[in-house]
Amino acid sequence: MKQERAAHTRQSLIRSAAEAFEQHGYVRASLAQISSSAGVSTGALHFHFANKAALASTVEASAAVVLRRSAQAAQRPDLNALQQLISTSHALADQLCHDAVARAGYRLNCETPHRTGLELRGEWQECVRHLLARAAEDHLLADGIACEDLTTSVTAATIGFEVLGRRDFGWLSPASLTRFWRLVLPRWATAPTLAGLDPEQRPATT
Repeated sequence: MKQERAAHTRQSLIRSAAEAFEQHGYVRASLAQISSSAGVSTGALHFHFANKAALASTVEASAAVVLRRSAQAAQRPDLNALQQLISTSHALADQLCHDAVARAGYRLNCETPHRTGLELRGEWQECVRHLLARAAEDHLLADGIACEDLTTSVTAATIGFEVLGRRDFGWLSPASLTRFWRLVLPRWATAPTLAGLDPEQRPATT
């Protein structure tokens, strides 16, 4: 029972910290505020986390876990590489829209990427590059489309959705991403590939 309570307290502190970092920023968020929102004492907070930096690092690491899990679930083996890219973008946007820990951890990492050694934007760029390289190998891309140029465009656009989504969750909605994919896919994909793509597809909830 003690271990269960300790695990519950730790998770409550992580979520409370994420909400505080998201609302006030890392510098202005206070440990007293975080512990109060979690319903525990500052002493209990310090039992789990030495300081605010340690708590922020844990929020970042937690965000990395859930975002990677969402990306992996979206890349189903029955989908071609372009459809996997579409589905992954929807899955990550949905996670950022509905999960405060994912949002706060991602934002903390983007603002101070060297604190934990994580580089979540870089991971997303590599994911995009990998899937587009596979799409090229499978002859899914139209003639004259350079993978590196496409990687730059997709990465920049989707990161832009995340930044704008900090103030307006509408940018992270399925409708926003669907409009983006409907706009660009006819230029990038071969005609036979385009006919089989679903710009709205998101992985099924498990």
